[in-house]
Amino acid sequence: MRDFHQPRRSAAVAGEAMAATSSPLATLTALDVLRAGGNAADAAIAASAVLCVTEPHMTGIGGDCFVLYAPKAAGTPLALNASGMAPMRATVDWYRERGFTEIPVDSVHAATVPGAVDGWCMLLERYGTKDLAELLAPAIRLAEDGFLVTPRPAWDFSFAALAEKIGRDAGAARVFMPQGRLPQLGERLKLPALAETLRRIAREGRRGFYEGPVAADIVKRCNELGGLHTLEDFARQRGEWVAPIEARYRGHDVFECPPNGQGLAALMMLRTLEGFDLSARCSEVDRIHLIAEATKAAYRARDAFFGDPRTGVVPVERFLSDAYTEGVRRRIDPARASAPVDWDEGEHKDTIYLTVVDRDRNAISFINSLFHEFGCGVYAAGAGVMLHSRGSMFRTIPGHPNAIAPGKRPLHTIIPGMLAKDGRAVMPFGVMGGNYQATGHASLMSRLIDEGLDPQQAAEAPRSFAFGGKLQLEATIAPEIEAELARRGHVIERVVKPLGGCQAIYIDHQLGALIGGSEPRKDGCALGY
Repeated sequence: MRDFHQPRRSAAVAGEAMAATSSPLATLTALDVLRAGGNAADAAIAASAVLCVTEPHMTGIGGDCFVLYAPKAAGTPLALNASGMAPMRATVDWYRERGFTEIPVDSVHAATVPGAVDGWCMLLERYGTKDLAELLAPAIRLAEDGFLVTPRPAWDFSFAALAEKIGRDAGAARVFMPQGRLPQLGERLKLPALAETLRRIAREGRRGFYEGPVAADIVKRCNELGGLHTLEDFARQRGEWVAPIEARYRGHDVFECPPNGQGLAALMMLRTLEGFDLSARCSEVDRIHLIAEATKAAYRARDAFFGDPRTGVVPVERFLSDAYTEGVRRRIDPARASAPVDWDEGEHKDTIYLTVVDRDRNAISFINSLFHEFGCGVYAAGAGVMLHSRGSMFRTIPGHPNAIAPGKRPLHTIIPGMLAKDGRAVMPFGVMGGNYQATGHASLMSRLIDEGLDPQQAAEAPRSFAFGGKLQLEATIAPEIEAELARRGHVIERVVKPLGGCQAIYIDHQLGALIGGSEPRKDGCALGY
């Protein structure tokens, strides 16, 4: 039970159905779909479409998505990989011949073919019950009539670097900066071109995005900037249903999407942390230190070995084996930080995550993203589509598991999660926040399982992240904890923006109750009925 003297939020509790998203409008949209007889898949699609409008810097139809879906709380969910593929003309040699040592974030080359719309259509075809036009109607209305900017997007928009990024694309600036700046709290933003594209998708399904005028406009804009994209690349884009990967953690089963996502890193961390006492007896200093050390070990492996399994082998079984895990644990000094890990790509926090559980206990864990804020900054003005920046995760190193190649999918940071116990799904969950997500998943599981917190308490807990050679700490972590971590050898960095964003719904099968938590660092909420 939470301390009611503290100005915090209670967990949401309901018996019939529940949704948790980062936007009140999206959560209400999901509930409207559920009340109208829709299921979890229907509600997730509708809510995601709304978020593509109301959080346009975080997500969009120009991005990718991943899904874990547990029909009637099945103990093993199905995984949907709807990440985009590189253009068929994109080869390592092409980039190396032109002096690319990396794929620049703010360039057209960071945009793979968007996979989100295809993923929505695949999910609807397999599990949905509603018509796509009905599900997209709320988002279309908001895009056309406009929506009022809420506090968190308004704060994000206040950073000068974001305005500078949008200002580099004249078409984007006309739409997102109509007064010469990004909108402020309470101001209305309209996205009419996006509304028209959503209408086309509502009428034509995936063809409305991957064929015809929308695809042509996106390809034209990419080609104007030197991109290698073709209409054939868009027509070829397909997501796939795959088997999830899993690991045990203190009597629970944790499921993640397999590579090319980084969910394997979250499972590796949990396997490592299971060898340590992280219960309420563990001090916060020890907890942060152990999670930091597990993060370093898992992310070293991630950056060296993870990639698209269709083009190379990712040794999942080896990384989750007892022998490998024991080796990692032996190298962790409980009193001293190991050498820092310096990544050669930047940190990213720009994603939306949502979850829905319906009356039949179908549970969905759903994540959709542009990666960086406003993706790569390339805007197809006719279609109203901002392109994501996932291709920036590709390497230009020949032979690397994540080297760019024709039709290949890059390493992804966005990862939906699903917790199960005793053969039934008990919690769809996710923690947005780019590279932080794998650490966020492991930290959230520890807060829930080791400390016994409810989903809302776990979402509110202070966060830390060992990244880029430093240990990042949120402002809520006490100075004395910082001092002790520094004494152990960690290089401390206090972050300006909070780390990640969580949504989770716990299914108490015995009580027939749904208990939801929503990220206090965002504007959203968990609501049920």
